[in-house]
Amino acid sequence: MRFFLLLLFLSFFDTLLIAQSLPEQPLSGPGGRNYLHADIRVTDRADKPDGFWLFEPASPVPDSAHVVVFLHGYGAINPMIYGGWLEHLVRKGNIVIYPRYQKKLFPPRTRRFADWAVTGIQNALDTLRNGHHALPITRYFSLTGHSYGGALAANLSANYQEYQLPKPVATLLCSPGTGPFKGALLDSYENIPAETKLLVMISEKDKTVGDKLGKKVFATATNTINKHLILQLQDRRFKDRNIRAGHNESYSLNPRFDFGKRTIVTRRAAKTSRLDAVDYFGYWKFLDALHNCTRSGKDCNFTTGNTFEQAFMGYWSDGMAVKPLEIK
Repeated sequence: MRFFLLLLFLSFFDTLLIAQSLPEQPLSGPGGRNYLHADIRVTDRADKPDGFWLFEPASPVPDSAHVVVFLHGYGAINPMIYGGWLEHLVRKGNIVIYPRYQKKLFPPRTRRFADWAVTGIQNALDTLRNGHHALPITRYFSLTGHSYGGALAANLSANYQEYQLPKPVATLLCSPGTGPFKGALLDSYENIPAETKLLVMISEKDKTVGDKLGKKVFATATNTINKHLILQLQDRRFKDRNIRAGHNESYSLNPRFDFGKRTIVTRRAAKTSRLDAVDYFGYWKFLDALHNCTRSGKDCNFTTGNTFEQAFMGYWSDGMAVKPLEIK
């Protein structure tokens, strides 16, 4: 009994230390938890490699909503892996299209990825227009992708006309890269529209794909006026409670989005995923701010100009600031 009580106390103390140490999600603003909707409607059409999931805001159900395309990393077929971020986006009022684009982990057939993703997006938009869903607003179409999904998001942003997709006004790339594969890569990203607001976020300790593709997209998107290359840094403020800067910091596991598809990536995500400042003050903040800036002209200081708000990563519980992002 004493041993059990000791374990219970240590568990509580450890949880308390984490709560006291790690920066919390802000109450409002980009990345904040001021949500407009309490629930999510799910449409599952992901049986095939060119399939998709649709996530729509509910409670209340809107008449119309802006569309965000979320492109997963290699093998991250199950939306559960990014579920925390997906829930955040939908409850903020967005329709999220999550194309599958991949049959299974192997064989890769990476040359088909872009076509499969496009088919999924187009079919999802057709589904939304059938009269039984919130009307999709594509005037402020946005794309985000992690890892291989980041490579695809860059490809689709550059080739949106060829793929007959809406023109992207905002694109966020999260640790983009393809490893040893070449499918979906472009020689240049100069065709990303001049008006597209482009953010490329790379990680200091990314040992999976590194920063090569992120820097290439940033350098060759020569016609894009508003673009920033963002480096997220590791911060070892506490020995066992730190801000990591690896390849998979955008993972945000959420069982609510579990559709039963398992790969080695799913198991890796279960071990490594956590919600922290990299989500709230990094990926979530940036995509929220891109949406607000392009749709209403608000929060642009979070996306452009190398401002304090753009680089800010929150405070530790002792009042010290987390290492800010490095912005180009």
